[in-house]
Amino acid sequence: MSDVLQCLKKHGQRLDLEIAEETRVPLAAVRERLSELSAAGAVVMCRLTRYEGARTIEAWQCRVSGFVPAPAPGRKPKAA
Repeated sequence: MSDVLQCLKKHGQRLDLEIAEETRVPLAAVRERLSELSAAGAVVMCRLTRYEGARTIEAWQCRVSGFVPAPAPGRKPKAA
């Protein structure tokens, strides 16, 4: 379970397909681990449907609970 959590901490937000590819764990095992982490409140996930041409991709998008990515570099709009 820690390999999935480490992958999410390293990259911030990932699809379950990308996590399975990076950790070299079967997709079914990754989804099982993500379900356990979500039940424990360590991970936030949502179901995602992408359409690429004629293909439909069903995936889970996940991120570590409470994780806020660092602001992007560059100029920021001033607060009003």
